[in-house]
Amino acid sequence: MAIISQRIILNTKIAFLLYALASIISGYRLVLEAGRELIYKSRFDVELLVVTAGIGAFLIGEVEEGAAVIFLFSIASFLERYTSYRARKSIRDLMETSPEKAVIKKKGIEAIVPVEEVELGDIVICRPGDKIPLDGIIVKGRSSVNEAPLTGESIPVEKKPGDMVYAGTLNIDGYLGIRVIKKKHDTVLARVLELVEQYSKSKSRYERFTEKFSTYYTPSVIALAILSIAVPALRYGTLQASWIYRSLSFLVISCPCALAISIPVSMVSALTNATRRGILIKGSRYLETVASTEVFAFDKTGTLTKGELEVTDVIPLKDGISPEGLLRIAASLESRSEHPIAKAIVEKARKDGIEFVEPDSFIAHIGMGVSGKIDGTWYAMGSETMIKGSNSDYEKIVSKLRSGGKTCVFVMDKEGLVGVIGLRDALRAEIIPLLSRLRELGLKTLMLTGDNENTAKAIAREIGIEIFRANLLPEDKVNVIEKLTKKGIVTTMIGDGINDAPALARSSVGIVMGGIGSDAAIEAGDIVLLRDNIGKLSYLIDLSRETVGVVKQNIIASVTIKLALALLAALGKVPLWVAVGVGDVGLSLVVTLNAIRLLFFEGEHLKIQGTLQCKGKIIGKGNN
Repeated sequence: MAIISQRIILNTKIAFLLYALASIISGYRLVLEAGRELIYKSRFDVELLVVTAGIGAFLIGEVEEGAAVIFLFSIASFLERYTSYRARKSIRDLMETSPEKAVIKKKGIEAIVPVEEVELGDIVICRPGDKIPLDGIIVKGRSSVNEAPLTGESIPVEKKPGDMVYAGTLNIDGYLGIRVIKKKHDTVLARVLELVEQYSKSKSRYERFTEKFSTYYTPSVIALAILSIAVPALRYGTLQASWIYRSLSFLVISCPCALAISIPVSMVSALTNATRRGILIKGSRYLETVASTEVFAFDKTGTLTKGELEVTDVIPLKDGISPEGLLRIAASLESRSEHPIAKAIVEKARKDGIEFVEPDSFIAHIGMGVSGKIDGTWYAMGSETMIKGSNSDYEKIVSKLRSGGKTCVFVMDKEGLVGVIGLRDALRAEIIPLLSRLRELGLKTLMLTGDNENTAKAIAREIGIEIFRANLLPEDKVNVIEKLTKKGIVTTMIGDGINDAPALARSSVGIVMGGIGSDAAIEAGDIVLLRDNIGKLSYLIDLSRETVGVVKQNIIASVTIKLALALLAALGKVPLWVAVGVGDVGLSLVVTLNAIRLLFFEGEHLKIQGTLQCKGKIIGKGNN
């Protein structure tokens, strides 16, 4: 309307009022922000440059360009706020779309109540297609649950009685009775949302630099702009509008708004992308540091391994006993035990389809093992202590198993040793591909473990890790990280929670294999893998490097174009509206769009994973 009044109707008074009104509507926020920074923080911000240039343009009669300065910069500021909003919206939507009501069952009667009124210990009923309203433990029913909102994993997870389920996840195909263990504000989803909202409290090196840079840069530019008017005025004894106009052009073109906008938008986009994939990063500085990491230090148990024993060897040592027969005896003896070794042996028998029986009699020998009768025959099973005095020649077999980092369990009858079963902490399936990728990237790997030398050596050799340290206490792990840090080596520690907390805290970045149910893990780590998929470390490295790359691209583009336009402005070759349109809004739009790409970044790891999944589906169909 202002342009029409000025150019077509030729009413300059109306045009002036409309330009002023447009400037007030679009610029009042800039004035408030500039004043707040100046009064309460004694800091000169980029908004102050724009406000000064806009007011100055009005004072010298260039109302059209003064309004354009303020209006176009307001658009650039809006782009920053909108992008940050969109980046966080997906996380907020999770919370907002969580069920507001829950179906609870008391004394056989179902009632619908607000989620806030559900008490700990209440039984929540969840039918197929329902979203799970609160964190809890399944007490009845089985189902597939889509946990993608929390973990980024597209494959539904099978759930049974005793398993944890989480608020905001989707019950797909079964009836579930869930005992509530956390109220709404304590759920994992609520914790994730809270941490996402706190992203800005931990800024990256680039963000801290731009804030500090603006503090000194803005007053310097204002001083130079004043000097560019004052020096000619003192020399020639007169003040000319052309000098003021040129000074204002320089003032606006020197405003580093594109630089200031692009870095936080890049970081928020990347952090939001990671959260969608089940990686919770507690601040942009941790994401940035991963890109510069030189050494990745891994805890063994629970990180490189699952922390669960598995049977690797079943070796009969008596004529007439087959591996299947030995496993049947062992599983029958251990069927009444809750020991981790017993569970692993029973699970192995079930997996191999071996039917075992309840022992006729059963005795637990504390610290040694168990004994009992199977089909009328007495057997004992346990540590090497139980077979002392046996004449069987088993030392070579045991030595070989132990050199491979395996635990040995011995089975005997009244005549002597019947066989040996070897067990080992199961490796995570994704660890070997991950370590191979780290080597391709030229990164060093280190394993820190409290296990003995033989076990550590065997695991390191099998997975291809370069250096290991064994027999370490928690303080020993800290000392290893400390030595690397003192040498100036950027080190990221990956552990499984509280026992690794000191080393995680001392490292440049601490990544926790915490699982979505572990409050302690979420507190301990700088970065948390919400589902214990260590393979996502490869994606995290890709995302970190891409983010730093985008930030550098935006910095180079912002500085180069700004310098070029500033030079032209100093020579009087750039009008004010071009300075704003190209140097501020145009450049801000370009760097913002470049930053938004990080919301959709997949990385090589996810591309490869997706290809393999696709191939698997095709093969499956062909086989059917």
